[in-house]
Amino acid sequence: MISASNPVLINYAPLTFKQKFRKNLYHFPKQFKTFVVGLFPIIQWIHRYNLSVSNYRIWLAQDAIAGITVGMLIVPQGIAYAKIANLGPQYGLYTSFVGVTLYCFFGTSKDISIGPITVVSLLVGQAVSKVTEAHPDITGPEVAVCLSLFVGIITALIGLIRLGILVDFISEPAIAGYMTGSAITISFGQWPKHLSEAKLDTVFGLTALVALYIIKIGGARLGQKVSKLKKPLFFLGIMRSGLIVILGTLVSYIVNVQHHDEPLIDIIQEVPAGFDAMAIPTLNMTILKEASGVLPSIILILILEHVSVAKSFGRMSNYNINPNQEILAIGMSNIVGSFFGAYPCTGAFSRTAVMSRSGAKTPMAGVFSGAVVVLALYALTPAFYYIPESVLGAVVIHAVIDLISGPAFLKALWNQSILEFMIFVIAVAITFFMDVETAIYVSVVLSLLLMLLRLARPSVSSLGRVKLNPVYSNLLVSPSSLNCHQKHAAHDVYDMDKTARYIFVDEKDTHFTGILDPLPAGVIVVRLSNSILYPNANYVTERITELVKSRTRSGNGNGDCSQQQERLWNQPVASSKEETLHRHALKPYLECIVLDFGSVDKLDATALHTLLAMQQSLDCYTGGKAVEWHFCQIANQQVRQLLIESGFGYLPEAENKYSFSFLVDVESTKNTSPTVDTSFYNAGNAPTMNSLCDPMGMMLVDSFNSSTLDASTTSHYEYQEANSIVLLPKDSFPAFHWDVEEAVYSICNRREKQRKQRQQHQNPSSITVTIY
Repeated sequence: MISASNPVLINYAPLTFKQKFRKNLYHFPKQFKTFVVGLFPIIQWIHRYNLSVSNYRIWLAQDAIAGITVGMLIVPQGIAYAKIANLGPQYGLYTSFVGVTLYCFFGTSKDISIGPITVVSLLVGQAVSKVTEAHPDITGPEVAVCLSLFVGIITALIGLIRLGILVDFISEPAIAGYMTGSAITISFGQWPKHLSEAKLDTVFGLTALVALYIIKIGGARLGQKVSKLKKPLFFLGIMRSGLIVILGTLVSYIVNVQHHDEPLIDIIQEVPAGFDAMAIPTLNMTILKEASGVLPSIILILILEHVSVAKSFGRMSNYNINPNQEILAIGMSNIVGSFFGAYPCTGAFSRTAVMSRSGAKTPMAGVFSGAVVVLALYALTPAFYYIPESVLGAVVIHAVIDLISGPAFLKALWNQSILEFMIFVIAVAITFFMDVETAIYVSVVLSLLLMLLRLARPSVSSLGRVKLNPVYSNLLVSPSSLNCHQKHAAHDVYDMDKTARYIFVDEKDTHFTGILDPLPAGVIVVRLSNSILYPNANYVTERITELVKSRTRSGNGNGDCSQQQERLWNQPVASSKEETLHRHALKPYLECIVLDFGSVDKLDATALHTLLAMQQSLDCYTGGKAVEWHFCQIANQQVRQLLIESGFGYLPEAENKYSFSFLVDVESTKNTSPTVDTSFYNAGNAPTMNSLCDPMGMMLVDSFNSSTLDASTTSHYEYQEANSIVLLPKDSFPAFHWDVEEAVYSICNRREKQRKQRQQHQNPSSITVTIY
């Protein structure tokens, strides 16, 4: 059981510019060291790398298995994706090698496999075609290398200056839309090459595609039925692309060995061995100018694809990734890759999934994938000569089909948000009928507009209160709580239920229709669902003003400071005196506004200006009487400080005194009474920052030692006999409250005190001081 305790007085000391500068300067060396070390995450884990032979599942063995498995997948994929980029097959291998090998030095995910992907390959292919057509003296590999260098520099800078947050502004439906459209476009781009050519090419392509799906679907179902075959079938499924390419190459060799000069089916033919394209890259302004339309799309896709994949597998495997560091890893991979003749690369979902399911333990697994690519470049290039083009087309189609969002995704998206569903459809349509970069730009713009629309129109809810069942409310009773029911004839008379507890709910919630208790007369409680910023500041204040005027009556007769003859032209006028009485007789005057700031994390200058303007307008609406502004659940120190600097937090005139809400455990009642001295907190006006808060600006706890209460300075209390009293945390400014219930109780307590003071003033001989 909690014993008689001291209240926590909340007060935060604002730091001056000089204090902030000294604090930042003091921590700068440590922060700079952390930043530099963070650029190379391998430093943090390489010394802990598990090489213990006694451990059956040592990291090195697991990384080698996973890396080699992914390497066997990335070789055929790299060759196939290079064809989409309008480049030779060796450039896909160059891109694959650099990405997987370099990532372990900069990456924070154990599963990511960097290399070529379909959408970026398609965009690079478009850029290569455009530049080479406009400038025949420029070759395709020169375009690809220049793009890789430029894209790498930009993404590395984005990672260094920590702008990874920008990817959060792009919605998932927008990404899924252009990815689906790109997959359809790529698939259709592969089919005509084979359907219109010789029958033998068509047979090769269709047979390879059917075989890929037989292995994928049949292996998965057989593995579920026969548990002993699950692991072998898993690795068979992973290596199905490589297996089909090998079998197709063998058949192609048999068919074409006697037709070396005029092969019966299209084959990729000569592939240079080794890193034949290594050179120092340059930024060719002609290339960048011609490809300027596609460059932003490439950068955006590289970042979105990589970060989303890294986050997904981080959540699945229960580890955290650093998005900014991942973006830096992409940048460095592309910068270094340009020296090897690579084109832009990023993390790919399919290869990352294989890496994760193969049991990779650290990012070092990528080094083994790189070793497989090097082996292929130096030892297997003669065998690449007979790889059929149709088989590579089947591999591409099989890979991109997985990027198409299925019916389940579309149905869920339709049920969740029709607007986001429309963004998805628009992105798919534009990608298919126009081009990928236009679809990306349109979907990004639509995502941003939807986000701004939702930010500009937050929910502003008027709250009502529901009395809790006595069985539950008596477990914790607030003896200062007052059930202040609205009285139509006399708004300063209140019923006092000392043991009532309430929850505050949206008054439009149909679950509570009919059981809402009226709020105290003249009190409006509003809950905000979002921060108040310049896009929504005017909307929020307009909604609050509408709520106020719909529930209260004006203090000057017509709702404006002007006289009746100065009424605005668009202000409604009652048709008769009877209508005026009927409309306003049952409405109280506005006295207090309680704002629930539990969801308000930010306030900007526009928000503060509109709040102050609304304050003046409502003071005018009440006929010049100052309206009390109460705020509760302010969790953000900066928001609290901004409100204080704007003049909020105080009560009118000499009302800035302290009262505390007590939670009493009535089940442990005894014949002893708690002793509390609140005179320190009820000494007068709101304290200053420096007088109440500690040097670190945290929370002050003051002791209660006296055995008496100052009845002239405290609010109305009735103390029940109990073993324990729990004091709710109290803000040092009287208009800031712990929660909505405490704010309303505080208003009721002060009204009761004012009523007693008026009675004492009218008939002082009949008033006796009673200490509860």
